Amino acid sequence: MKITPETIDLLLRLGAQLLAAIAILIGGWLIAAAAQRAVRRRAKQSEALDPTLAIVLGKITRLLILAVTLIAVLNQFGVQTASLIALLGAAGLAIGLALQGTLSNVAAGIMLLVLRPIRVGDVVEVGAMLGTVDEIGLFVTSMNTPDNIAVVIPNSQIWGSAIKNFTQNDTRRVDMVFGISYSDDMEKAVAIVSSLIKSDERFLKDPEPLVAIAELADSSVNIYARPWVNRTDFFAAKLDLTRKVKERFDAEGVSIPFPQRDVHMHQMTPQAA
Repeated sequence: MKITPETIDLLLRLGAQLLAAIAILIGGWLIAAAAQRAVRRRAKQSEALDPTLAIVLGKITRLLILAVTLIAVLNQFGVQTASLIALLGAAGLAIGLALQGTLSNVAAGIMLLVLRPIRVGDVVEVGAMLGTVDEIGLFVTSMNTPDNIAVVIPNSQIWGSAIKNFTQNDTRRVDMVFGISYSDDMEKAVAIVSSLIKSDERFLKDPEPLVAIAELADSSVNIYARPWVNRTDFFAAKLDLTRKVKERFDAEGVSIPFPQRDVHMHQMTPQAA
């Protein structure tokens, strides 16, 4: 086979293109890895970003740089990348429509990780589900219920629901109702509840607790108690106050009535025919 100068020139040109493509590929790969590490490091240093989101941002950065690198490599061989990009865009749209439910979970997961209405360790109520957040992922969020049942919830359901976060604020108000008989001394009962709240150091002085006659119910006069506590003392303080009020009411002769109704019987006189 005779090697002509044109063949040599073609081989040299292809060799140069191949070397340039290899150099671009290696350089893009190294730059993508370095950029991924840099983004993850900077994201982890930010207090506003969740660690899971830092990993995701790093991976997205790497994939974007690799995509640009691939396009640059194809350009070295004279491939028209405009049509390829359009084809990939159409394929991406089709995939997106097919996986819109999954992508909505990903979008909701990113919003949860960026805005952080909930964090790992928070006690939250989402819809009818109450539990402690164990993990926030891109697709689902894992929770443990108070009776230690593991629950996995799609992120789109969490983002689309009202979220009650019981851990976010440092203080909570304890809302309690104590019913007494209509024949009992109301001021005495209010004084008993107020003294029990003041004697317990877990109840805060500021905001000032509210204890007042609030409702004349069917079977009782209801006293509303609204003291404030630190978040960590909520349940223990509430349970202790309930027990102490019952004990003091019994000792002071204040009764807690059972629900009751007065039934009046009327004798009907038969009419003469």
